[in-house]
Amino acid sequence: MDKETLLAEFKQWSTEEYCLKAVERNGDALQYVKEQSEAVCLKAVESDGYALRYVKEQSEAVCLKAVENDGYALRYVKEQSEAVCLKAVERNGYALRYVKEQSEAVCLKAVENDGDALQYVKELKTLKKLILKLKIK
Repeated sequence: MDKETLLAEFKQWSTEEYCLKAVERNGDALQYVKEQSEAVCLKAVESDGYALRYVKEQSEAVCLKAVENDGYALRYVKEQSEAVCLKAVERNGYALRYVKEQSEAVCLKAVENDGDALQYVKELKTLKKLILKLKIK
């Protein structure tokens, strides 16, 4: 039996108290949690936004916490809401590259955060509007 298999089969992964402590130390430990509660998932993504990739059932709250921690965690959000996308690009303008459906508001927030995010605006019409808005300011 290899080390990964032993770790995954460790019986403590069934207790929420142990899991909370484990994911608080290292969000990636979430991959070994057998029954993922909302509290455990929140603690994991608070520790490391990228731990979102191990969340089996993503809630809006968990996704928001993940992108609040690291905007790039947006790449692991299965169902992107406007609020989650705005929070992600507010944290890191470059996260715009992972926004599936870019609204003008999300693009503007990203570009305000980091002007270089302009390169990730997908719609030409939105790009033109943003350039005009930025010129006026």
